[in-house]
Amino acid sequence: MLLRFIGHRLWQAVPVILIVAVGVFLLLEIAEGDAVDAYFASTGAGDAGFAAQLREQYGLTDSIGTRFLTYMTRLVTLDLGYSVAFSRPVAEVIASRLPVTLMLMGSSILISGSLGVLLGGIASWRRGRPTDVGITVAALFFNAMPGFWLGLLAIILFAVKLRWLPLGGIGTIGADLSVPAALVDTVRHLVLPVMTLAITYLALYVRLMRAAMNESADSGWSLAARARGLPERNIVLRHMARPALLPVVTMLGLKVGAMLGGSVVIETVFAIPGLGRLSYEAVTQRDLPLLAAILLAGTLVVVTVNIIVDLLYRQLDPRIADSEAQKTRQ
Repeated sequence: MLLRFIGHRLWQAVPVILIVAVGVFLLLEIAEGDAVDAYFASTGAGDAGFAAQLREQYGLTDSIGTRFLTYMTRLVTLDLGYSVAFSRPVAEVIASRLPVTLMLMGSSILISGSLGVLLGGIASWRRGRPTDVGITVAALFFNAMPGFWLGLLAIILFAVKLRWLPLGGIGTIGADLSVPAALVDTVRHLVLPVMTLAITYLALYVRLMRAAMNESADSGWSLAARARGLPERNIVLRHMARPALLPVVTMLGLKVGAMLGGSVVIETVFAIPGLGRLSYEAVTQRDLPLLAAILLAGTLVVVTVNIIVDLLYRQLDPRIADSEAQKTRQ
């Protein structure tokens, strides 16, 4: 049943990916300039003959219909093309950058979601008291800060003044470290960007969890549980926290796309060689095949996270799984 559910969700994602692929191609075709223009703008050269030769080499002189057929054929065969800016296949460039962004985003989602659920639950439990007010005000204060400004403040405080953490990057350049030491070094480099990205979205999850917990506390099943004399701990965990997690999980899935966009700023501020910074480089150098592949990779990440969210729904609320099973039998 679980494999059938995942297969059904993957099949539903195919039209979405195709629509995104076509939309990306059309948007990039509308945009002015190409990689050859960016190359000559950066080098200051102006040889028209050489420019024509490069456009012929990269297939930029073909008609839009021919380029579209070539693009879709490569996409179906999992050939993402060739990056003009990096002089490498696009798939290799994406494969070298995507794990860094996934590590950054995954850690940020885990921290912001966990802290949001914990702090939101505490705020609801202490509703109307100083603890509730303090958590809400602090969350809104950090949420109001722009991500790049919060990142710069973190660099000044923890990297420049206190010298506790590195300025940026993903690892110490030129260091010959063992595997455990290299892992520790990578974690130290990721602390500031991960916390910056997590704090940016923390307030949203705190408010969602607090509101959902308050609603669950006033619901009929919580009142009935108290009337039966159940321990308050069981009431909070089973009758209040579990249903309150549903809107938080929903928002986590919805915010993955926004977090991908936010990673462009964070990766640029902290000089992290991830997918966000790569998209900035692709835009500045007019590398259209690379930019199209980045957008498609982002789409696949969002689709995958939404499938994971659907699986979490089935665990948090068994009625969803029962309803889907009944539809399958019908």
